[in-house]
Amino acid sequence: MKRNNSEFGFYRVSAVSPELRIANPEYNTGIISHIVKNHKSDLFVFPELSITAYSCQDLFFQSNLLESAVKALIKLCKETAQSNSILIVGAPLVCDNRLYNTAVVISGGEIIGVVPKSYLCNANEYYEERWFASGFDRLSDTIEIAGLDVPFGTDLIFENSNDRNFKLGIEICEDMWSPLPPAANLALSGATIIANLSASNEYLGKSEYRSDLIKMHSGSLISAYIYSASGLWESTSDTVFSGKSMIFENAALLASTKPFSFESEICTSDIDLERLINERMKNNSFSGCKPTANTRIIPVSMIPNINHGLLRTVNSRPFVPDDESKRNSVCCDINDIQVAGLSRRLLHTKSKSAVVGVSGGLDSTLALLVIYNAFKKINLDTKGIIAVTMPGFGTTKRTKNNAVKLAGLLGITLKDISIEASVRQHFNDIGHDESVHDIVYENAQARRRTHILMDLANMHNGIVIGTGDLSESALGWCTFNGDHISMYAVNSGVPKTLVKYMIEWYSKAVFTGEISDILLDIINTPISPELLPPDSSGNIIQDTENSIGPYLLHDFFLYYMIRHGFKPEKILFLAEIAFSGIYETEFIAKTLNEFVRRFFTNQFKRNVVPDGIKIGTVALSPRADWRMPSEADYLTWITNWDNPVT
Repeated sequence: MKRNNSEFGFYRVSAVSPELRIANPEYNTGIISHIVKNHKSDLFVFPELSITAYSCQDLFFQSNLLESAVKALIKLCKETAQSNSILIVGAPLVCDNRLYNTAVVISGGEIIGVVPKSYLCNANEYYEERWFASGFDRLSDTIEIAGLDVPFGTDLIFENSNDRNFKLGIEICEDMWSPLPPAANLALSGATIIANLSASNEYLGKSEYRSDLIKMHSGSLISAYIYSASGLWESTSDTVFSGKSMIFENAALLASTKPFSFESEICTSDIDLERLINERMKNNSFSGCKPTANTRIIPVSMIPNINHGLLRTVNSRPFVPDDESKRNSVCCDINDIQVAGLSRRLLHTKSKSAVVGVSGGLDSTLALLVIYNAFKKINLDTKGIIAVTMPGFGTTKRTKNNAVKLAGLLGITLKDISIEASVRQHFNDIGHDESVHDIVYENAQARRRTHILMDLANMHNGIVIGTGDLSESALGWCTFNGDHISMYAVNSGVPKTLVKYMIEWYSKAVFTGEISDILLDIINTPISPELLPPDSSGNIIQDTENSIGPYLLHDFFLYYMIRHGFKPEKILFLAEIAFSGIYETEFIAKTLNEFVRRFFTNQFKRNVVPDGIKIGTVALSPRADWRMPSEADYLTWITNWDNPVT
């Protein structure tokens, strides 16, 4: 089942901060050529004026330096002619008797385009207007280099003739800092990749601000942004340069170089153009904007280097940050959103009570903690929280005891109502054999519990709080008109893989002592609806993940299918990387097909879900983010891969 990166829109790109010598084009070209020959990348971006160095000052008026720069470019073309890569280097070039600070694009041993800098920095330590003309003032659309006319202008977009999704635009240093950056028009004209050749010096506080600016620039343009910075060798007189190059993709940092190094520093990553284009299609703010100027398409023939593994992190838990401090921050934010949403509903309905079914499982525990915090927030008596444990045929002592202990420690109202007798009466009424443990046997218990909760809410002038999570909604793992229904669903935006971390966060950041111990035990309890009788030792035998597959995989599929619209083949490709050494490819593929089948066939449940709180960028409420016909056919998304999977 071997696949490669080029099938799915991945390109390898590099931002380079090279060693160089000021005013020595021959030496600098040798360094650039060596880097290109010894590193695999589809696109190399070098810093501003990297052929001569940026810090040449009045030497830019010396014919010797300018002619040496052109000779160096010609030499670089010859030395990299066999490379399949695109190179972008900086050089001072003359056109129509004006000197320009330019980005020179080289492919297949030829210069295919030259982009001049638009906004010249001329404040504080910068004096660019002393030497250079702005790209706004150019007179010609071509520039002559070594007897050849080459496309010249700020309006150039370089498009891969083998893949029109690869569209490259260029801006130079200060262009990005301006209120109307050239990249905006380039992106709106289709450029998915923006390269920035920069020579931005360092002073206290600038590095963080610059990183934030690049991040937001990449995010607002929904683009890959490759920022190449001049390194320490540019430093002279009063200015110091750090060489902090970066690669961003839609505001996410993929790679960066080590700053303040006397070595050539290179950061490389694989960017995902399909991901960017899918994001642009969904973003009306982006698609609703029109370009402010015309652009010219410059064709370039390139084939991505496929002889390498994917060079980017594929998180096996895309909903869960890897970094613990960031994860804790996310959990805190989710708690704030959940508590605020429920508090608003309670105030609107003037409810002094809230009813929730508690099982000692993950979801009902999270819902209970959210209710508790909401009551605290709006100063309601926590005795108005009515937690109901409703033991049935599959309830185990471990889960029930945890629910009872937790309710007692929180100081809320607990009701213990067995459903066994009433469900048996129901079986008798409809003529169902209790010994047949089928879907009727299971769903009758779930619906009976919801019936009890609804009636209790009426008795106490309160509302029923739903406990089901985002993953269960995606899979349809809920009983229609049972736990599928509530008066407000606080967990509907939280995926299962994040629920555990939410409870863990509560156990550390909010509670201590015995409550923390109970929460940690709940985390370690197998996930189960407990609708089938336990084993002879009283242990859970109905393991949800044994029935439908690991939530770890399902949440991964959910994220990439709904958030990014990827086709199953690409999702499997990413999953093979994320779960290498954990799950076999055949198992991942089979589980992916099961996810697709369940997702499509259970849309009818999602079309009638109650109000629930949106948490992240993946939400399935028909009123908020996801609209889909219940009768949609899933066969287009089911794949046989290399071996048929049924």
